[in-house]
Amino acid sequence: MFKFLLIVLSASAAIATHIFSPFVTVKQEREYILCHPEYPADDMRKFAADPAFQALHFSPLPLVYAAQGTMIRFATPDGQEAGGYMVKSRKRSDKWLFVFQEWWGLNDHIKKEADRLFEELGGQVNVLALDMYDGRSTSDPKEAAQFMQGVKEDRLENIVKGARTLAGKKATIAHIGWCFGGAWSLKAGLLDQQQTVGVVMYYGMPVRDVEKLKTLNSDVLGLFATEKYISKEVIEEFAVRMKEAGKELSYTIYDAVHGFANPSNPKFDSVKAAEANEKATAYLRKRLKI
Repeated sequence: MFKFLLIVLSASAAIATHIFSPFVTVKQEREYILCHPEYPADDMRKFAADPAFQALHFSPLPLVYAAQGTMIRFATPDGQEAGGYMVKSRKRSDKWLFVFQEWWGLNDHIKKEADRLFEELGGQVNVLALDMYDGRSTSDPKEAAQFMQGVKEDRLENIVKGARTLAGKKATIAHIGWCFGGAWSLKAGLLDQQQTVGVVMYYGMPVRDVEKLKTLNSDVLGLFATEKYISKEVIEEFAVRMKEAGKELSYTIYDAVHGFANPSNPKFDSVKAAEANEKATAYLRKRLKI
């Protein structure tokens, strides 16, 4: 388990920085010290301590939003509980959309996106935005980096498995997410096995393991940006590996910044976001048979 050390700036801050020289420090009102564990090549958490990656994430604009859904709790296989933001279909339905947060956490922006997707899918789908940080959220890029590096993979998997149990064995499940959540949209698609009918990933790091990709029960729609981390080379390699796995990938690389589809991002690109959303919504409607 990798723990994050939090040092309050004081006269001894320079000494503390010297002592913890293997770590990256970023000074603000507080100083976050992020560790550098060895993550797999396809794990976005490895980028979290990189100041350049943090700089891609502009603090979300303030949002006061009256959500139409409700927060719920559900059991997870590790003996704990998880939370999520739920918008139930207007009529009983076994069709589900799992929504995965950006690295900020399950904030009002994600709830608003969940509500929007619910309406665009005609109110015929149960939309569940999963709380992958167990109640934590932030608008500080450095704290978001801390959160993303601090989450345990097995805990995240248990949250997804608990959501699948909540949906039920008859449920058909599509997945969508952005950034950290874009990576988890694909990972959840793998975890949900034969119940998965679709995966939409916005600028998230793809799974590289061909043997894992062979188990995916659907195709994938990728909506990416022009950037250094989830780069053109990474995406093209993903396409090759999907082909090797016998799976279909349709993708677009938009000439836009990471996070371009997030309305709370000061760098939000409304034109490209609308184009990407049109593709995502059409894909989801087709895969969920709406």
